[in-house]
Amino acid sequence: VQLQASGGGLAQTGGSLRLSCAFSGRTFSNYDMAWFRQAPGKEREFVAGLGHYATSYADSVKGRFTISRDNAKKTVYLQMNSLKPEDTAVYYCAAKWAKEVTVAITTTEYDYWGRGTQVTVSS
Repeated sequence: VQLQASGGGLAQTGGSLRLSCAFSGRTFSNYDMAWFRQAPGKEREFVAGLGHYATSYADSVKGRFTISRDNAKKTVYLQMNSLKPEDTAVYYCAAKWAKEVTVAITTTEYDYWGRGTQVTVSS
C-alpha cells in the first residue's frame, strides 16, 4: 500500500483547505482510512477516521472538518473549514485493514502512512 497526501498550504484564520490522499497497491475499499497531524514539538494526534461502519473526529475539529472517501478514485479527503492557527501541523493520511466496527484512533493501529502535507494557518 502506498499513500500520497496533497493539498496542504497556507490559509488564513477562518479559511478552508481540502486535503487529498491517493491510495494505491491494494483494494481500497478493504481499508479504513484516517488523518492524523503533528505540530512541532508535539506527538502525532488523531484528527478524523472513516471506517466501514463509523466516522470519528477529534473534539478539536468536530463541526469544522469532514472526512470522506471516493472508492472509485481510491482517494480519501479531509475538508477543513473555519481553520485556526492551532490547526497548523503536518497532516498525514493512514490506512489499516478494516477489521473492526469502531474507528481506530491511535497511531499504532494503522499499518500504512503517507509522507504528510504541511498546513499552516496564519492569524
